[in-house]
Amino acid sequence: MKLSQFKYNLPEELISLYPAKNRDEARLMVINRETGAIKHHIFKDVIDFFGDKDVMVFNNTKVFPARLYGNKEKTGAEIEVFLLRELNQDQRLWDVLVDPARKIRIGNKLYFGKDDLLVAEVIDNTTSRGRTLRFLYDGPYDEFKKTLYSLGETPLPKFINRKVVPDDKDRYQTIYAKHEGAVAAPTAGMHFSRELMKRLEIKGVDFAEITLHVGLGNFRSVDVEDLTKHKMDSEQIIIKEEACDRINEAKDTKHNVCAVGTTVLRTLESSVSTQGHVKPFEGWTNKFIFPPYQVRVPNKMITNFHLPQTTLLMMVSAFSGFDLLFNAYDVAIKEKYRFGTYGDAMLII
Repeated sequence: MKLSQFKYNLPEELISLYPAKNRDEARLMVINRETGAIKHHIFKDVIDFFGDKDVMVFNNTKVFPARLYGNKEKTGAEIEVFLLRELNQDQRLWDVLVDPARKIRIGNKLYFGKDDLLVAEVIDNTTSRGRTLRFLYDGPYDEFKKTLYSLGETPLPKFINRKVVPDDKDRYQTIYAKHEGAVAAPTAGMHFSRELMKRLEIKGVDFAEITLHVGLGNFRSVDVEDLTKHKMDSEQIIIKEEACDRINEAKDTKHNVCAVGTTVLRTLESSVSTQGHVKPFEGWTNKFIFPPYQVRVPNKMITNFHLPQTTLLMMVSAFSGFDLLFNAYDVAIKEKYRFGTYGDAMLII
């Protein structure tokens, strides 16, 4: 497959800037891989497509306030710092992206917050855009982390072209988020409300949780026409034995296994046996899924409507089939579905 095959015309007004008023009342398009049928629902109707002993797999990662604005020493120039991951707790070292990158050199100091509440020093150039920062903070670690996060804001993707509002802190997060470490939300899961989860539970649907700490690689553009040459950024994943047992039992007893989002799909497919069973794993994955990849673990998938030429779109097309997905996207544009992180959802069965 080529990059150019994943191009389509998305009217800008269909990129959603705000979430649906209620989590489970976004629109839901259901596409059937066997018949090619496309149906229109609202998200809470998802319950009608699952039954007793089916398993839904959720990514329980939690987004932290990763975007900070600071000022460079001497010049006072505003610098955006995007926290990617913590490298060393004791030394307060963080792997970050800085913008504009060209203005930042090793040895520069950056100041954050009123009265320079936090100071950081650039100690390494990790990539052309990336840097390693050491935060100069003498107090206890918990106090440092609290201060750092109080200065950060919800890291909405750049294509949501508006200021962050207080509501985003809650809505750019799933209700089952537990393990902190993501700089982007696993967006398909944001459609689940507490009421819907309870109703699914009462119906007998089982839940399994995995963790993938979503990095910025999700939004990094693909710069090569030949997709086999694209390298995904590595992301940390954790698959516990309990989740494996639930998923494997459902597969063995011919019940549905539904991946809630592309992050779940990537995680499950990163640790699968030749029999199609998931194995416990803790480590990193840079798996890139695109057609004609044969998905081994889930047989259903919930996802959002993704932007053109993104790895997320490629991943979903491997699951649904290329032609069916693009047919569905044509329908979605005609029907004015909302695209992107805060957009509507799709269930592929």
